[in-house]
Amino acid sequence: MAATPERRPRKGDALPPPRLFGEEGARLSYGEYLRLTELLDQQAPQSGASDELLFITIHQVYELWFKLLLHELEQARDAMMEGALWRARQLFRRVHAVERVLVEQVQVLETMTPQDFLEFRSVLAPASGFQSVQFRELEFLSGAKDPSYLERLRDASDGELARLRRRLAEPTLWDAYLTALSQRGLAVSDEEIMDSLLVVARNRGSHDDLWELAEGLVTHDETTALWRMRHVQMVERQIGTKSGTGGSSGAPYLRGRTRMHFFPLLWELRAWL
Repeated sequence: MAATPERRPRKGDALPPPRLFGEEGARLSYGEYLRLTELLDQQAPQSGASDELLFITIHQVYELWFKLLLHELEQARDAMMEGALWRARQLFRRVHAVERVLVEQVQVLETMTPQDFLEFRSVLAPASGFQSVQFRELEFLSGAKDPSYLERLRDASDGELARLRRRLAEPTLWDAYLTALSQRGLAVSDEEIMDSLLVVARNRGSHDDLWELAEGLVTHDETTALWRMRHVQMVERQIGTKSGTGGSSGAPYLRGRTRMHFFPLLWELRAWL
C-alpha cells in the first residue's frame, strides 16, 4: 500500500504546539553534554603566580580552536575534491571567522605584563608553543609540509607523531584545489597551472566559483599570517629578544615564519592580472 504523502502547510493553518525540548526525557544536562567537570579540571597552574591561570586558559582555548579548524579544513578539502565547491566556500567562511578570533585573542594575553609572566615563566621550560602538534597539522594540511618537525618534536607521543606522518602523506588544500580545477577541464601541471589560474581570474562568468574558492584559500593564508604576526609581537612585548622556553631563538624565529605563504602561486597571480 502506497504511503500517504505528507500534506504541506497552507496559509491560515494553525501553528503546531511548541515542543518543550527541556522536558522531553530530561536525561542530559548542559554540564554533562559539555563534560564541564572534566574540562574545568584541566587548568592546573604549576606556580602560585596569579596570571598563570590566564596563560593556561588562553593556550588551551587555542588548542580547542585548532581542533575545530582541522575538522573544518579537512571537510573543505574533501568537498573540493568531490566537486562540492559551494560547501567548501561555506566552510572557509567559518574557518576565516575562527582565525579572526585567534588574532583578537592575542590581546587578552597581552593584558599580562612582562613582570607578571616572569613570575612563572621558569616553570614552563622546556614546554613551548613550538610543540603544538595540532598547529603543525594545520600547517601540513594547508601545504607547508616539513618532515624535519617530526625529528624536532622530541616530546611528542607515538600517537602525535603518527598524526603528523598522516598529514604529510595526505592531500593538502592546494592538492584539492588543483583537483577542482582539473574537474573543470583546466590544466594543473607545473608548466600550465598559472595559465589556468589566469583563465579562472579573467573569466568570472564561467569560473566564479573557482575564483571565490581561490579567494577563500588566500584569506586562510592571510589570516594565519596575521595570527603569526600578532603572536610574534606579543612575544616581543613579553620577553624581548630572550630565547624561547623550548630552546628556539624566540621572537627572531617566529618573525622569520611570518613571511611564509601556503599558496604562493595565488599571491603571484596578482602580478599577472
